[in-house]
Amino acid sequence: MASGSFAAGMKPPLNKDTTLCISLAGRPSNIGTRFHNYLYEQLGLDFIYKAFTTTDLAAAIGGVRALGIRGCSVSMPFKQDVIPLVDHIEAWAKTIHAVNTIVNDDGRLTASNTDYIAVQRLISDHALNRDWSVLIRGSGGMANAVGAAFRDSGFHTGFVVARNDKTGPALAERLGYRWLPESGSLSAEVIVNVTPIGMAGGPGEHETAFDKSTIDAAESVIDVVALPSETPLIAAARAAGKPVITGAEVIALQAAEQFERYTSVRPTDELIAAAATMSRAASG
Repeated sequence: MASGSFAAGMKPPLNKDTTLCISLAGRPSNIGTRFHNYLYEQLGLDFIYKAFTTTDLAAAIGGVRALGIRGCSVSMPFKQDVIPLVDHIEAWAKTIHAVNTIVNDDGRLTASNTDYIAVQRLISDHALNRDWSVLIRGSGGMANAVGAAFRDSGFHTGFVVARNDKTGPALAERLGYRWLPESGSLSAEVIVNVTPIGMAGGPGEHETAFDKSTIDAAESVIDVVALPSETPLIAAARAAGKPVITGAEVIALQAAEQFERYTSVRPTDELIAAAATMSRAASG
């Protein structure tokens, strides 16, 4: 039994020794909070998880270190800016140049990227054909992880669509893909939205990240937006009869990897699925 753990379903009440894990996001949601706390409860772990945002990232990471916060999930827009603030970065996260997970071992902060691990697993689980081309919309920290996961899984033909004329070409060059500022009529067998388009409460929440012709030409459609899990893109893809991978699937797998790093406990697939379902219920 892991340190700080109790019998399953026998989580102790909040106390001075309870281990704290947090998330930092520009727009926090309840998904990660519910996911982690549900598993703490089910596994009898003396942990608690709380979501935060910040206007002072350096001070927030300083607080993680100084207060002994065990784990910190990092979401948009902090996945790259946090890199200079940690002590060590795992190899693949350094290559991606984006992190989403920080583990604090007695004041030493180690960063990794579980988004990368999650996307690689989903590529395998959904048996996506490595001979297919991939079209990725976005060039931020998550797009770096998604692109690297596809490249490292054997997808050698790809496109990065991003309006940012610095980060877009830079990401495409690292991946060996082609950059375009707009997708236009471009098509690919796998299309992936890695932007906030379709996110609940955002300025583009009712928009679809790709046009109908691009969706119709695709063999598989992926949207990493987790809230809602049925984004306009996913809804359009289902209507067109296309296989989909939702942001809910991505976030559940990456959160399970984080959970294991924080607690040294790996939940069963059944518990991960239950936590993912519960975390999406009435999410905000």
